[in-house]
Amino acid sequence: MQSTSYTAPNSQHFSLPWKSPEPHFTTRKSTPFKSKSRFKTLTLTNSLRPSLDYEPEESIDKGPGPVTASPGRLPVVIRKSGRVSRYFWDGNCLRLVRVDGGASSFSFDFDDGFRKLFRILASAVRDFFIPKQVSESYMDYVKWKFLHRVFSSALQVLATQAMFRAIGIGYSHSLSSAAALNWVLKDGLGRLSRCIYTASLASAFDTNLKRVRFSTSVIFTLSIGVELLTPAFPQYFLLLASVANIAKQISLASYLATNTAVHRSFAIGDNLGEVSAKAQIQTVCFDNLGLLLAALLNMLLKNSPRLLAGLPFVIYPIFSAFDLIGIYQGLKHVHLPTLTKDRLEIILNTWIELGYVPSPADVSKEEGVDFLWSKGKNAWPIRIGCLSPEDQIPKWSMMAMQYTSSEDYYFICMEIFRNRVKRTKQQGMLLCLREGAITANIIMGFLQACYIRKAILVKRSWWENIIGGSDPLDSVFNEWFQVMEDSKRCAQKDLSLLNEQMLGMGWAAKNILLSTPEQARYSFVDD
Repeated sequence: MQSTSYTAPNSQHFSLPWKSPEPHFTTRKSTPFKSKSRFKTLTLTNSLRPSLDYEPEESIDKGPGPVTASPGRLPVVIRKSGRVSRYFWDGNCLRLVRVDGGASSFSFDFDDGFRKLFRILASAVRDFFIPKQVSESYMDYVKWKFLHRVFSSALQVLATQAMFRAIGIGYSHSLSSAAALNWVLKDGLGRLSRCIYTASLASAFDTNLKRVRFSTSVIFTLSIGVELLTPAFPQYFLLLASVANIAKQISLASYLATNTAVHRSFAIGDNLGEVSAKAQIQTVCFDNLGLLLAALLNMLLKNSPRLLAGLPFVIYPIFSAFDLIGIYQGLKHVHLPTLTKDRLEIILNTWIELGYVPSPADVSKEEGVDFLWSKGKNAWPIRIGCLSPEDQIPKWSMMAMQYTSSEDYYFICMEIFRNRVKRTKQQGMLLCLREGAITANIIMGFLQACYIRKAILVKRSWWENIIGGSDPLDSVFNEWFQVMEDSKRCAQKDLSLLNEQMLGMGWAAKNILLSTPEQARYSFVDD
């Protein structure tokens, strides 16, 4: 038997300020179209069957006549804090009724109730830890961050315990003020080193964010190892503790300087404040789990002082490995939309070879952490900066500068590229920018340099032999200038479409972040 009205114990009433036993609507006789019913017909049984994935139904009354506000459920569902509610109209009042099987529907199914409870708890935990609008890679980043923070926090606890033991051993016959003085000195030296490091490496925090962050994380892990050695050498406590604290302060400076950029890469709804706040909650909770892990290890070995003293040296390699793996894998999921020289080179190479602009996620996969020894691994690397007298190829450099006009905002020349890690030399190209060059000029010059490199690699051995020679012929210079002209025409033709696709893929193409050497400019003097 169907009921004509429905009242739920947990429903909310929205009484209207008027009451009309029979709603009256007037229609214009001159309107020939058929009206649609704005309300659905109520069809309720004694057992209301709710669904979290409810899809609204469409009920269309194609017959002519006035629109009637018949009792029924309205096509508006509210989802909030794991609860799903729907608006109902009973002819007089507007009610908000839970339809997710909450308190209004009593169930004896234990498994079903457990699933609902788990779903509600999972939703609450997610709202507590995860921001509302973030990129798809954010959850993967948080998973690896969990691994990193837990094991890093546990190692810090063990390192602090080791330093306390070192103070107790080394200063058992001296005043406590001496131990306090050593602690203050090592903190002061660490903070001073942090200031010097931050001032000397400011631009690298933007241009080489992942490399700087991972390298300083390795330094931080090594500093914990140094702190663990202090009980073995208590007489050198100040030296070891100062070195470890200097490394920690450098790592902290890198973490604070790069954190905003990392959070901004995930905030897709201009909710940087929310992402930063949630990150602090995650850090506190994950660090507390690390503290708990260290406390459990101490409790298990509290009856064996010898094993407790050797515990840090056993678990240090294991925990450090998990810590660094978490950092490395987490950085892979940080997709930065800002343009740097390295990211721009990946974009332009993909554009020339495949004809499209890669997304920040695609570039992030190819970019990786970008270690120092990976620099210059490509054939004919391109550098941005000023010509160095040590790296020049005299006649080629002179020709490049001589044929630069007042209308050019850059010039491209050959140079000898020095790989300081491999201690080798190879030919490369230099893009030298003029004062006043804007982002479009930089992209144009870099695109032309990439086209030149592509042309050179077709006849790589011939070009390397010619450039390595002492006195190139005029025909060689003519060939070089022809390559320059062809590459410039290709770059000019592609520039507009390239910029359009870069903006469409989400790149912040208004500015290019360059390091301090890459920011060097030349001035044109026409005398």
